Amino acid sequence: MSSGDDRLVGKTPYECESLSLASPPQRVVSLVPSITESLFDLGLGELVVGVTDYCIHPDDALTAVPRIGGPKTPDIGRILALKPDLVIANQEENRKVDAEALQAAGLQVWITFPRTVAQSLEMLWDLVALFHSLEQAAGLMTIERALDWAERAATQREPVRVFCPIWRDPWMTIGAETYAHDLLRVCGGQNVFADWQGDSRYPTITLGDVVDRCPEIILLPNEPFRFGEGHRDELASFPGMPARIILVDGTLLTWFGTRLGKALQLLPELMIRDRSFH
Repeated sequence: MSSGDDRLVGKTPYECESLSLASPPQRVVSLVPSITESLFDLGLGELVVGVTDYCIHPDDALTAVPRIGGPKTPDIGRILALKPDLVIANQEENRKVDAEALQAAGLQVWITFPRTVAQSLEMLWDLVALFHSLEQAAGLMTIERALDWAERAATQREPVRVFCPIWRDPWMTIGAETYAHDLLRVCGGQNVFADWQGDSRYPTITLGDVVDRCPEIILLPNEPFRFGEGHRDELASFPGMPARIILVDGTLLTWFGTRLGKALQLLPELMIRDRSFH
């Protein structure tokens, strides 16, 4: 594992594809809730001058930060008025047309798209490099150690078969090309729809397909679809559903960034095989 100093060597001026900054940005607009939280967790909250309506963490610190609309419906004029020297977006959560409009107006736009836990961590290192702070690097090294521990622990036992829906009507789940899939692997789970033919990111399936895949655990997140007790009852009453069903904070599964640290604390505890099913 590299030290924080090693990670920051040669990182200024910062370059990331079309992004090029000669000095650390001082005014940042975040169009991604998980990155908004990461900025504050890394001690960079005072530089955030605009966030989306869906940015909810840290709730106490965001009270006075201007809102610029939803991730897919940002107010471009409002963003321009904030005069940011960096806008952070995500390829999946934000629209290409909005990113291009901001770039056409002369703004620097960093478009992120981590699809694995390792890529998420690398994105955080890029973020730290952008602001060039060894103090921030120390926090990421703590997450790296937790990740290493979780992966080692997961290799010492047979993975638990997991089904994790993300939508209802139609039922949709996570495929192999997603951050959530890789996070389940890291935490000791095996995504039962990893090899589903068709959409490799978010397959559309039926409850019959779920039964056929024989999950041992079903995780019901409260976002992007708000699953609740009624949906747990629906699944539990479906004939042949062989699984424990657990309601879970969806941000632990889908929010890449510093929330990874919280996920590594809580999710491995859920990946415990219930011997009553064997």
